[in-house]
Parts: sequence; structure tokens; C-alpha cells
Amino acid sequence: MSRKVCFLTGTRADWGLLSPIARALTARPDVEVMVVATNMHLDPRFGNTLAEIEEDGMKVTATVKMPAAGDTPLDVAKATAACMDVMAGTLARLAPDMVVILGDRTEMLAAASAAAILRIPIVHISGGEISEGAIDDSIRHAITKLSALHLVSTQEYARRVIAMGESPDRVINTGSIGVWNCFNSPLMSRSELEANLGFRFDSPTAIVTFHPATADDSSTASTQFAALLAALEQFEHMKCIITYPNNDAAGAPLIDMIEDFAARHRNRVLAIPSLGRQRYFSALACADLVIGNSSSGIIEVPSAGIPTVDIGIRQRGRIAGPSVVHCAADTAGIAAAIKQALGSGMRAVAARKINPYCNSDTLERSVSAIADTPLTTLVNKKFHDIIPLQ
Repeated sequence: MSRKVCFLTGTRADWGLLSPIARALTARPDVEVMVVATNMHLDPRFGNTLAEIEEDGMKVTATVKMPAAGDTPLDVAKATAACMDVMAGTLARLAPDMVVILGDRTEMLAAASAAAILRIPIVHISGGEISEGAIDDSIRHAITKLSALHLVSTQEYARRVIAMGESPDRVINTGSIGVWNCFNSPLMSRSELEANLGFRFDSPTAIVTFHPATADDSSTASTQFAALLAALEQFEHMKCIITYPNNDAAGAPLIDMIEDFAARHRNRVLAIPSLGRQRYFSALACADLVIGNSSSGIIEVPSAGIPTVDIGIRQRGRIAGPSVVHCAADTAGIAAAIKQALGSGMRAVAARKINPYCNSDTLERSVSAIADTPLTTLVNKKFHDIIPLQ
């Protein structure tokens, strides 16, 4: 009898990571793969990324509409509650043997909560990580405690999940699937990518992605992003591809700022809702640096051999390789970090592709864990005490 594995995806980013695992599992005769898409996949403002799942040759089994959140934490909380309501009904109808969830977003907390109450075992990817500058940090740890099987990206993160009471034999260090993608995704040639984007990589080029740091009370997301744009103004010979932020609280104004900046710098700035996995990795092969506060700049970009400028506290606490330059979310700090990243010294460091998240058999370990772990061991889990109670 086939094992029914349901992948839950809410954004272009998490599907790009989940896709190779889902596709590898479909090749196994003992696994039936389902895909449930929600949130940003169904929002045309963010590039209609539902199509990317289908372009990967995967059938979308079901969709769960999540109300378009407004720009406040209350709006996001209400949207999360609505998502959980519909997700519960969807999972009850599909009745999978397990669900696979990646990361730390609100729609994944909704899905994990529904699955846990329905007693469907949860496989959680990328637990144990730290990103102190966003509410995602708490959500990630909450999903860890709802989950039964943990695929983590470094040994330090494995120790952290175990410290939260998870059994060591259900915590597997697979390495990061995003890094595996860097080395195994087919890329577009420079000329193909330029034709596709209508953009030429004929000057130093930065890929820019900036999300609201939802746990940073020092200044607003708009203020921090304005500081980034002011820093970019100082590098008038540098071209930029700027992607939209996620639909986090306080994210909507950033889109208007991106479009305004691109309109004022048409000769060197491209604004785009989503590059998608293939175009993103192809762009990394052509670009000179990545700027922003996305986890991809820390986890995946070092394997592309270019530097990352990591802005502010959103990713504070994550393990980072030597090619990541951290800076404050102010214009002077960002400009100094960009100058450092463009320098020959940092470029030489980045070219070594030192990446603590890299593991050559990430895909094989992930697929085996999901397909071969006995289901009977994933129900009624017990709390694992590091120090036995006296």
C-alpha cells in the first residue's frame, strides 16, 4: 500500500526547496505524493506562483485560500486563523499518512496546528534555526514541537531540536535542500536569462530581496528599506534586480517603494515579483552579490560563490559562512557593506564557496527519511529529556 505524503506550500520560496524532494518521491512506487498550495501561491500580486508547481510536473491536489492579509499583525493573525479552518477540512478530506512542512511562516503554523489535531504526523524541514528579527523564529520552534520527524540543515540545529525535547532518532541532519538545489538545478544561459528578463548583466549586478523584520521594534520596515534604497543610490554604476517581499505585516508599502525606485532608474533596475527557482539560481550565476535580509542570502548564496550583504537583525542568530557581510539597517552601514562585498578580498573569500549548510546527499537523506521511517514510530511521541529526571 502506498504511503500518502502531502506537501504543504505557501510561497515561491518554500516550493523551490520542496520541489526536488516531492519529485523524487513521485518516482517511488510505494509513495503517493499530494501537493496542497495556499497563501502567496494564490495571490496574483506575487506572480501567480501556483503555475511554478505545475511547471515542475506536479499536480496541485488542492488549494486553500488564505485571505489577503492587511498590513498589521492583527490582519495576519486573522488570516492565519482562516487558513487553519480551511486547511483542517482539506487535510481531513485527503487523509494523508504524513504532511511535509518547511520553515516558519504563519500559513505553515496553521497547517501544522490542523495536522497535529487531526493526528497526522508532521515532517518538519529546517527546524532548530534562529532568526531573531522576525516572528518566524517563534513560529518555527512551535512547528518543531508539533512535528514528529525533523530534517535539519546542520548538526548544531539538530542539537537545538533535541534540546527542545525531540527524540534524537527522529532528528536527521540532511543539510540544506536549498544548497543541493544550487548544485543540481538546470540553469539558463546568460543570454537566455537576459532575453527572458529583458535585463543585461553588463555591469556589476546585485540581486536585492528585503522582507519586513517583524520582530524589530527599532524602526519600521519602510524606514529600513528606504535606507537600503538610499545606499543603492550611491552605487550608480551597479545594476539591481529587486524582488518583492513576502506578504508579511508591513510588507505592502515596500512594493510601491520598489516600483517607484525601478521607475526612476529604468536603465539599471529591474523590479520583479518573483524570479522563481530556475531564474533565481541562473541569476546568481551571473550576479556579483546579493543584498537584503532573506535567509537565502545566508543559506544558499554562499554556494553560488558570490558575497551576501545581510541587513539588520532579521536573520540574526543563523549560522553564516565567511562570505556573508552583516550590517546595520542604516544607509551608511549598508553602503559600507556593499563596498566591502564588491571588493576583491571578499570576492576571493566568496569564490571558495564555504557553506556550513552543504551536504552532498541531502536529497537522498530527505527522501529516505520521508518514505522509509515507520509510520508507527511517528505517532504518540514522547518528550526526550536531555538530563533524565531524578
